[in-house]
Amino acid sequence: MSEIHLRRPLATHHSDLGVYCKLVTVSLIWGGTFVAGRYLAGSLSPLLAASLRFLLASLALLGFMAVARIPLARPSLRQFGQLALLGFFGIFFYNLCFFLGLQQINASRASLIVALNPAVIALASWALFKESLGRRKLLGIGLCLGGAALVICSRDPGALLGQAGGWRGDLLILGCVLGWGVYSLFSRRLNQSLGPLQTVTYSILLGTLMLCAATLARGEFDLSALARLGLAQGLSLLYLGVLGSALAYIWYYDSLRRIGATRSGVFIALNPLTAVILGALLLGEQLSLVMGLGGALILGGIYLCNKPLAGGAAKAIL
Repeated sequence: MSEIHLRRPLATHHSDLGVYCKLVTVSLIWGGTFVAGRYLAGSLSPLLAASLRFLLASLALLGFMAVARIPLARPSLRQFGQLALLGFFGIFFYNLCFFLGLQQINASRASLIVALNPAVIALASWALFKESLGRRKLLGIGLCLGGAALVICSRDPGALLGQAGGWRGDLLILGCVLGWGVYSLFSRRLNQSLGPLQTVTYSILLGTLMLCAATLARGEFDLSALARLGLAQGLSLLYLGVLGSALAYIWYYDSLRRIGATRSGVFIALNPLTAVILGALLLGEQLSLVMGLGGALILGGIYLCNKPLAGGAAKAIL
């Protein structure tokens, strides 16, 4: 009997370690999307770029399922409505707010607002789903927010300063936080019943249809602009669609299912840090000691938010 009790926590611990590795990889991939986005800047209209990104993601997901011989599930009418909600908030609404917001405020300030995601997800999980939120998690979330703010402001000290008429941009980027919160939190039942692959595939397909409809309605579906893309820009678009959307979204949803929204959400604080590091490696941007301090705070915050279960496992082993 004692052997059985000793083995279970170990299995849980190793399983969580695999989830953490996936979440770190997702943060690296999403950090890379900022670099890929810079290569694409000015080549395509924002709405067209978003539509093409998720068209590629849709094709990648459907292609994978065809090769793996995984049929598309047949969701019930209620499940389809929930999937449409995820597609609207997580794909369509998020991207619309993001691109319109960036027309009003700069990218650094937008990153600072998006860095609120872990706190919003944690508080909403506590309020709506009674997910535990002790002092250690609150401290961890605070460290993640502080670390993200240091990383972003060290790159652009003006990120905290308001701009004339910038409140509209702030509100739009806060819409991104709302959209991602809904996408993260309201997938719980679908993740359990349909699984991460089916949930992500359907939500991306439906969100892509909405983005393409909006692009057509605004007269921005310019295929000649796509034909003018160079190799680096084409590869950037492929990266955004296949890795930054299809793969990263599946791994993020799988992590939500395994360890919950709060513990998964804090890894989003790594995105600004990975974006800065990749910008330095690939675009020759400067790193600083303040960025290093911000990175250390983010890592410390993630550790605190995820320490309780690991600590519990260690106590059980001992």
